[in-house]
Amino acid sequence: MLRPFLTAAAFAALALPASAQDLLIRGGTIHTGVEASPTAEVVIARHGRIAYVGSAANAPSTDGLTVVDLDGATLFPGFTDGHAHLDGIGWRELTLNLEGSTSVADAMAKLTAWAEAHPEGPIIGRGWIETRWPESANGARFLTAADLDAAAPGRIVLLERADGHAITASSPALAAANITAATVAPSGGEIAKGPDGRPTGFIVDAAMALVASLMPQADPEAKRNAYRAGFRVEAEYGWTGIHFMSAPYADIDLLEDMARDGEATIRVYNSVTPDGAEHLIRWGPRSVADDRVITRAIKYYVDGALGSRGAALHAPYSDAPHTSGLMQTTREEMIPLYEAALRGGIQVATHAIGDRGNTEVLDWYREAMAAVPASQRDKAEPRWRIEHAQILRPSDEADFRDLHVIASMQPSHAIGDFHFAPARLGDARLDGAYAWHSLVDLGVVVVGGSDAPVERGDPLIEFYAAVARRNLEGFQGPDWRPNEAVDRATALKMFTLWPAFASFREDELGTIEVGKRADFTAFDIDLMTVPEADIPKGHTVLTVVDGQVVYRRD
Repeated sequence: MLRPFLTAAAFAALALPASAQDLLIRGGTIHTGVEASPTAEVVIARHGRIAYVGSAANAPSTDGLTVVDLDGATLFPGFTDGHAHLDGIGWRELTLNLEGSTSVADAMAKLTAWAEAHPEGPIIGRGWIETRWPESANGARFLTAADLDAAAPGRIVLLERADGHAITASSPALAAANITAATVAPSGGEIAKGPDGRPTGFIVDAAMALVASLMPQADPEAKRNAYRAGFRVEAEYGWTGIHFMSAPYADIDLLEDMARDGEATIRVYNSVTPDGAEHLIRWGPRSVADDRVITRAIKYYVDGALGSRGAALHAPYSDAPHTSGLMQTTREEMIPLYEAALRGGIQVATHAIGDRGNTEVLDWYREAMAAVPASQRDKAEPRWRIEHAQILRPSDEADFRDLHVIASMQPSHAIGDFHFAPARLGDARLDGAYAWHSLVDLGVVVVGGSDAPVERGDPLIEFYAAVARRNLEGFQGPDWRPNEAVDRATALKMFTLWPAFASFREDELGTIEVGKRADFTAFDIDLMTVPEADIPKGHTVLTVVDGQVVYRRD
């Protein structure tokens, strides 16, 4: 049961943020996320902690409290994006955004307009996806250098596919990076070439490193501005926290400085790039600003993405029998890294999308855990994760349960990918695709995220995708396994309690209970009762972190 309230003496014993506000929130339904007491009329927060949850009639004195009237909106525990890229979210606001482009022609018209408005320097963009373009029968038509050259003649242009696992470079960009017909792609990457043997401009996964030096994103102030934009966007969407995947290790000091300066308006849980592994394992987790920014995990990649056919499959792609995808690493490379992380108490998060990628990671996790038993670990329960876990062999699903591996999944991938996934996989492999319900039924913790900027990053779209398993037009293919949708109570846990567990903070976050931190998200709809089709039509009206209102809709 919920504790009724905290005494003043109990508050004095807590470590509390100095800038927190004292709030009384009322005027709408409050979903606590606590099964024994699922709803409340009033929440009181003092010094950043929840002091009272319950009925208005039994509330303690409200003297000195700032009243927040929900005006009919619905309050939830703070929503956490369990997998997103904070830097990419910010850069999306500052560079060419090709989301929603309806055709090659439409995307290139946007590029031309951007080039005219920004006549100097490289052009960086992201967000295009070809799977529903009229020029792309069966998803086979990627952007090419010729497209970019015609739209922005003479310019260095780099346009990332929406999934972030492929990029199209213009001819000047290819020349600047010295990519020619003779260039050999690095292991785990691909340089697409035409019938004449010349690069088409389309570059996949590890080969993207060949053009990384052309990115103009190293300027410190520009980078800080990108993070500021990312924080602003996430708060406006209603996220109170983000699990920052592939956080550049070189940026951790900047993020910590921003937290100390009060610019980190939401919580950040960092899973760093592999270049930070040795330092993190040696020195252990780090946190600043009353745990506003925590760094305690390492993100590895085992394969690529399904859309660009980089996801590693056990059998060839149904629509491209010449390939089974791309493995980004090997057992010999990963086992020592995994064992060192276990001994050092560092969480591991490994990207795996294809069924082979997931099988390999589960096998490697099992081997590392057997080599480093609980008695030799800094943390007996490591709470290791597989990021995406998109395509599984049904026979592998129980391994998540048996190894206590967290499945970190992004529901919106399913409602976007069903426009091409059946063609990529064939019908039989859809049995283990985006299998949220099957994993939950096994007792697996399934963390919900958005993978923004790969997807839009709206929690309402993610919640809708989890419970409806339909695209935003309401369509669900006949072969799309509707039984893998989850109920609304489960979806709520996916974005509240389970991300808290996955970041070792379930005692502080994830539900509205006395003593926990005062993180709340309010929408103008009730996610637990509104018709499914209306879920993505709602809006965030309030975001509160540690008792501070960081976003409020006019």
